[in-house]
Amino acid sequence: MNSGKGGTYLTDEKKVWNENEAILHSLQDDILVTNTDGIILKVSEATEAIYNMKSKEMVGRSVYELENEGVFTPLLTPMVIKEKKKITFVQTTMEGKKLLVTGIPVFDPDHNLVRIVSYSHDVTELLNMKKYLTDMEDEMERVKGELEMLRNLHYTDGMIATCDEMKKVLHLALQVAEIDVNVLLLGESGVGKSHIAKFIHKKSNRNKGPFIEVNCGAIPESLFEAEFFGYESGSFTGANAKGKVGLAELAEGGTLFLDEIGELSLANQVKILKFIQEKQFYRVGGTKLRTADFRLLAATNRNLEEAVENGTFRKDLFFRLNVVPITIPPLRKRPTDIIPLLDYFLKYFSDKYNRPRSLDEGVIHVLLSHEWRGNVRELINLMERLVVTSSKQLIEMENLPPHYRKSVSDVSSFDAGKRSLAEILENVEKQVLIHARQRYKTTTQMAKVLGISQPSVVRKIRKYGIE
Repeated sequence: MNSGKGGTYLTDEKKVWNENEAILHSLQDDILVTNTDGIILKVSEATEAIYNMKSKEMVGRSVYELENEGVFTPLLTPMVIKEKKKITFVQTTMEGKKLLVTGIPVFDPDHNLVRIVSYSHDVTELLNMKKYLTDMEDEMERVKGELEMLRNLHYTDGMIATCDEMKKVLHLALQVAEIDVNVLLLGESGVGKSHIAKFIHKKSNRNKGPFIEVNCGAIPESLFEAEFFGYESGSFTGANAKGKVGLAELAEGGTLFLDEIGELSLANQVKILKFIQEKQFYRVGGTKLRTADFRLLAATNRNLEEAVENGTFRKDLFFRLNVVPITIPPLRKRPTDIIPLLDYFLKYFSDKYNRPRSLDEGVIHVLLSHEWRGNVRELINLMERLVVTSSKQLIEMENLPPHYRKSVSDVSSFDAGKRSLAEILENVEKQVLIHARQRYKTTTQMAKVLGISQPSVVRKIRKYGIE
C-alpha cells in the first residue's frame, strides 16, 4: 500500500479488482465462473435467488458436488471443457426452475482453457407459457375438429352419424360434394338416400342453385318424358295450352336427383342415358335443342348389377351412374345411431307441434330392440305419431303401437293381468340386455348402444344373472 495525506489508499491493482467485483455483482443475471476442475471461483449476487444459496457458500465448491446435491442439473462445465466452445441448453434447479444456461470457454494467451464462465436466464415462466400456448393450440384444434365433425357428420338436417359405418358414408359424401361427379346412392328403402343427396347438394358449389328431386317410380311411364323434359303447347291432348317446363330444365345450375332410378322402364332409360351423356334435350313436341347444366345424383334400393344381368337395366346407364357409389347402411346395422335419432326427432316434432314430450326408459329399451325394417323413415314417422297422439308429457309403453311392444318378446309373456308394470318393464329390460349381450363383445359397447353408463350395464347384468 502507498501513503497519502488523507491516509492510506489501495494500489491501482487492488482498485481494478474492486471495480470488477462491483461490475460482477451489479449484473442482474446469474453469472458463475469455474476453473477446469469445476471449482467455483466467482458468482454474482443474483445467483442466490436463482439457486436459493448464498453466493459465498458456493465459492470454493465443486459444481459436481452441487449437482449431486440436486442444486442444478445437468452440468455445463464438463460440456464446455469437452467441446471448447460456447454451449447453451436448459438446466433445472432443485426447486424446478428452468434456466437457459450459456457456458463460454476462456483461454490464456497460449490458447489453454483456464476458465468457464456461465450465465443464465430464468425461463420457467416462458417455457410454461409456451407449453400452455401449445396445449391451447392443440385443444383448439381438437375442439375445432370436433365441432366441424359434429357440424358435418353428427346432426346434419336430421342425419345422425355416431357409428363408424355412417361416418364413412358422410365423409365420402363430403369428399364428392366438391366435384361434379355422378354419385349413385344405394341402400334399403327409408335409409335416408334423399337426405344424403340434399347433404351433397348443400356442401357443393351448386348449393345456391335448385335441388330438383325426380321420383322415377312415381311418374307413370307414359307421362315420364313430358314431365321430365317438358312439352310445348298443343303437344298432346290434355296438355297445358302454354306448354310446360320439365324437371330437367328446372335443375339448371343446380342438382338433379333421380330417386328410384331402378324403376325406370328400358325405353325411358334410353332417353335418360342420352340426356346424361349429351346434357341436351328437346321438349316433347318441340324443335329447339336445349342444353342443361346440372350435377347428377341418383338413388335406388334395387341391386342394379343383378338388374343388368337380368336385362331389366341398361349396362351403359349403370356405368354412367355408378361413378361413385355410396351404400347407406340400414338402421339395424347402426345401433348406436338409434338413441340420437330418437332424441333428435322427438325434439323436432315436440317443437313443431308445441307439445313437449319425452320417452320412458322402457320405451327406449323396446325401440332399441326393434328391427326397424322401415329404417330411418319408420323412426321419423313413429316419433311424429307418438308426439301427436300421446296425451301426457311422458310417452310410455301403452302409447306404442302394438307391434312395437311385441318387438322384444310377445306381450302375452308379460302376463299383463297378473304382473305389475314395474315387473313387466324389468322383463323388457332383461330381454334388451340379453339381446345386447349377444350382439356386443364388451359392456362398454353395450353401454354406448343402450345410452347408459358402463357400471349400470354391469350392475344390471349381475341383477338378472346374464352370462
